[in-house]
Amino acid sequence: MSLDLLPRAHAAASRVAIAGALLREAAGRLALAPVESGEVTAFDGLLLTVEGLVAGPGVLLEADAEPGPVAAEVIGFRRDSLLAMALARGSIRPGARARLVGRADLVPTGPELLGRVVDAMGRPVDGGGGIRCATAMPLDGRALPPLDRAEVREPVETGVRAIDALLTLGRGQRIGLIAGSGVGKSTLMLDLVRGTRADVTVVALIGERGREISGFVEALGAREGCHLIAVPADEAAPLRVRGARRALAVAEGFRAAGAHVLLVMDSLTRVAHAQREVGLAAGEPAGPRGYPASALALLPRLIERAGCDRRSAGAITAVFTVLADGDDVIADPVVDTARGVLDGHIVLSRALAARGRLPAIDTAASVSRTMPACVTPAHRAAASAFQRDAALVEANRDLLAMGAYVPGQDAALDRAMARAEAIERFLVQPPGCPEPFAATVERLLATWGEPAAGARSERAAA
Repeated sequence: MSLDLLPRAHAAASRVAIAGALLREAAGRLALAPVESGEVTAFDGLLLTVEGLVAGPGVLLEADAEPGPVAAEVIGFRRDSLLAMALARGSIRPGARARLVGRADLVPTGPELLGRVVDAMGRPVDGGGGIRCATAMPLDGRALPPLDRAEVREPVETGVRAIDALLTLGRGQRIGLIAGSGVGKSTLMLDLVRGTRADVTVVALIGERGREISGFVEALGAREGCHLIAVPADEAAPLRVRGARRALAVAEGFRAAGAHVLLVMDSLTRVAHAQREVGLAAGEPAGPRGYPASALALLPRLIERAGCDRRSAGAITAVFTVLADGDDVIADPVVDTARGVLDGHIVLSRALAARGRLPAIDTAASVSRTMPACVTPAHRAAASAFQRDAALVEANRDLLAMGAYVPGQDAALDRAMARAEAIERFLVQPPGCPEPFAATVERLLATWGEPAAGARSERAAA
């Protein structure tokens, strides 16, 4: 080789060496962060079986499908295969590739959410722009130690006369609204959202009809301080469960900042239905009425996340609606499980609704366990006197209708029958017409306060 060719040969060798080094560096990066993918070996309804991936429950996947990729959430595994439920519908073919997307365990929280409507994944569905929040909470929340929970001692004004007078709610209470279908549950829930005084309101519509969701949003209007999470009935079961968990996480974020949050979730039963789908798809054995253990165990985990926080001085007052299948408020497993964890329940009666008494609150079957600590002794005594009179009137309604009631035989029954019309007027309240808490208590004491005190004086003298 001539001397004039040596520099060019050295330059070419240097370029080859540099290129080789770059390729080795790129190969090293790829080896450190490979694209993890597996193969879809089975697809049954919304359940996918994926081989070649290692992940735990809650991890999100993306599977090739037509017309576009389908998201799925891992719900379990069998040996070396992952079980995932699709979060949307799509045409998945045998041998389709599935890739790990990551987890979605953090929920953005903050004032930027107020006035907005989002889906189970936090994506806006109200036509507005993206939402950027400075803080976030875990999807399953942070456990609140029992000794960090403050007592429920402060009454909460709802504007609903029957609730404020006879079933007074407390700041940080968890109450269940138990009803069958078509008894006025949604109307009462809307009145509670409008009339309850709270710093922030979080509404979760889980498993509702799309028309009902749009109607609720329209009726609520642009209410300041309100955040709504909408997951319609046609969404996949994991999304319905995730929507409930997201609502609690958002409420916990505001509570941690010291705010009083009103959380309304409609409905706890449909969340249990969604978890039943997930549990049965994962192979859990069915329990009462087809509910696997995970479906009923989910309810106390959700309910216990509400309440008062002693450290931040914030509170979550929660109203969970519970659908009673066939109006069965005794043997329904979801109703029974929820009632055992809640701080009280409000039962709506189909018979009262048919009679034209709206809201159709069955005060005799309802209870607020925190009311005694939140009201004055005079208020509590008047509410007890009202309940006694209402129970006597209801128990003897058939006698009155048949003309078999003869005045003068029972002084307590005579007094209750004389107040029958006043009881009915007190319990009937048109929708959208809230009444101040002080006015409600004053009306209750005006009729039932003094007689209760008089009765106590007569018993003391006897």
